[in-house]
Amino acid sequence: MKIALACDHGGLNLKNEIKKYLKENGYECEDYGTDSTGSCDYPDFALPASEAVASGKCDRGILICSTGIGVSIVANKVPGVRCAHCHDTYCAEFTRLHNDANVLAMGEKVVGTGYALKIVEKFLTVEFEGGRHQRRVDKITEIEKKYYK
Repeated sequence: MKIALACDHGGLNLKNEIKKYLKENGYECEDYGTDSTGSCDYPDFALPASEAVASGKCDRGILICSTGIGVSIVANKVPGVRCAHCHDTYCAEFTRLHNDANVLAMGEKVVGTGYALKIVEKFLTVEFEGGRHQRRVDKITEIEKKYYK
C-alpha cells in the first residue's frame, strides 16, 4: 500500500514519526513535505498529497498540522477524497468501516505520538464494510458531482 504523507511546520515531528512507522511496517511512502519547521502554508502540502490519493497514485493519505483541522478542510475540497479528522482509534476504525475514508488528518498538538501511531495502524488495516455503507458513500460522490463541475 502506498501512502501520501504531508504536513505543515506544525506537524513535522509527528509526520517524521509516522514516516518511520510506515517504512518499518512495509508501507511505501510518498512524502509531500514540508521538511522544515519554518512557517509555511498547509494547503501547499495537503493539496498535492490529497490529489495523489484522488488520482490513484497513492492508496491512502495521512495529513498532519497542529490541529488537523486545516489539512482536513483542504483535503475534502478534492473530489474523490474522503478525509477524516481523527484523534482516537474508534473514529479511525469506523471511518474506514463505514465511510471508506481514504485520507486521515491529525493534529500534532492534539494527539501524542504513541497514540497517533495506533490511529494510523487502525486507519491502514481496517477495510471498508461496503453493503449499506456503500450507498452512503455513493451519495457523497453524487454531492461532489453536483458541486464540482
